[in-house]
Parts: sequence; structure tokens; C-alpha cells
Amino acid sequence: MLSENLIQEVVEKVLMEIKKNNGEQSSCEACKASEIRETSCNLEDAYIEDITEIDIKGQILIPNPENLEGLRKMKETTPARIGVWRAGPRYKTQPLLRVRADHAAAMDAVFADVDEKWVKEMQMFSVTTLCKDKDEFLTRPDYGKNFSPETIELIKSKCKLKPQVQIIIGDGLSSSAIEANAKDTMAAMIQGLEGFRIDIGTPFFIKYARVPSMEPISEALQADVMCLLIGERPGLVTSESMSCYMAYKAYIGMPEAKRTVIANIHKGGTQASEAGAYIAEVLKKMLDNKASGLDLKL
Repeated sequence: MLSENLIQEVVEKVLMEIKKNNGEQSSCEACKASEIRETSCNLEDAYIEDITEIDIKGQILIPNPENLEGLRKMKETTPARIGVWRAGPRYKTQPLLRVRADHAAAMDAVFADVDEKWVKEMQMFSVTTLCKDKDEFLTRPDYGKNFSPETIELIKSKCKLKPQVQIIIGDGLSSSAIEANAKDTMAAMIQGLEGFRIDIGTPFFIKYARVPSMEPISEALQADVMCLLIGERPGLVTSESMSCYMAYKAYIGMPEAKRTVIANIHKGGTQASEAGAYIAEVLKKMLDNKASGLDLKL
């Protein structure tokens, strides 16, 4: 039989072993927690390159091209996705991610609204077409070119009547285009018009606007020339393209041929300030010639 002392010694050894194992386990769990925290910190501190910032005009993806200089010159002439190379029959990862990123930016430009802070910074008042929301704007283009009688009365009460040029800004199909370009374009345009001593109406912003929304406003304010800055339908090249539509003595139901358009106003096309100066010159020609669209020779 085991003596009492021997039993006590065995129990003490077992308890010490259990205590030792628990301590090692706790230590391991602490290490794991520390590793997790360290990994999280590393992820938070990591820099992930914005793939949309890459200039695809200067991006060479074809390995060992036979005519590198020729390829460079060709790509410099267009933002089209040429020479993206392949992995078997599929796109490589980077061009595929870039397409998806640009498509996401285009979707954001369509579905986002122009920030109300931006409208306030421009010191404009805002009106809305007959569209109740973005879905109705996209599915009912006819609502995007008309206003309620109350909105027309509001516009007439806040704006100068019978101006030579009435400037309006509409979100159209790209809020990003308006926020990126309208401010500089308008500043250059107003500077040019003031230099020509042309009377300018009260600028304002239209939410859910289509191009023909300029027509009822022209009739209400009796403006000689209407000038609408509006966001264009975004594509994979840019989501920030803005256009300027102008018309002399615009009226409801006027044919498209009577509108003059300056398109592709964005950082990769016509710069905003340059576009604004040119628009001012075109507006003066419209007033001088009393014509627009195909009737105006530029």
C-alpha cells in the first residue's frame, strides 16, 4: 500500500503539471491574440493603390512588344483599352479590375445626387423637375423636362426676367461631372460674358434635369439665349464628362437641330476653364446672329 506521504507527493506533482499546462496554454492564446492585433494593425496601415489613378494611356501591358514606341504613340492618342494583353483566352487581373472599378464609378455618377453643400457653395437656389426620385428620373425622361406650375412661379419670382443669357445647371446623368467641372466652367463663362457686356440672368440648379428642361424655363423667363450645363451619361473612360447645351429663343418642343452643344468637358477632354471661355464666345455669336444649332455658323 502507498503511504500517505507518497500519495500527497503524487497529488502535488499532478497539480503542478496541470497548473504548468494551463499557463502555457494561456501564454499561447495571448500570443495568438497579439498576432491577430498585429496583423490587423498591418492591414490598417497598408496602402492599397487606387487602380483608377493609373493613366491607361501610358500603361504598357504587352510583354516585350515588337514595336514599343509605336505602341506608346498609339495609346497616347486614345483612352481606349488597347494592348491590355491576356491570360490564355481571359483578361489579366489588372485590366479586369480596372474595368470593374470604372464601371462602379459610372454607376455612382448616375445614382448619386449632387451634394446640397455644393449647390449652397455656388450660391444658387434649387428646383426639381416633375421626377419624385432617381428611379423615376431614369425611367420617365418626359418627367425630367417639365416642371409643376408652382415651380415655374418660383423660378419667375427668384430670377431676372428677359435676360440676354440665362445660365442653369442640371445634374443630368452624372452628378460627378457637375461637381468636378461646373464651378470652373461657369466662372470662366461669366467672366467672358461680362467682358462682352452681356446681361446675365439669375443662375440656379435643377435636380433630375433632362436637356429639354431648358425650354419651359426659356418661355417663363423670356431669355434670349438659354445655356444649360449638364452631366452626361458616364462611360468606362470617364464618369465626369459634362456638356453645355445652348439655344437661341428656346421654346417647348423645339427640334434638336436648334441646339448647339459643346461636349466632353472634363480633365481628360476640354478643360473646364477653357470650355467656359469658349462657351462665352459662342453665346455672343448666338446673340449677334440671332441663331443657334444648325442655323449658326461657328
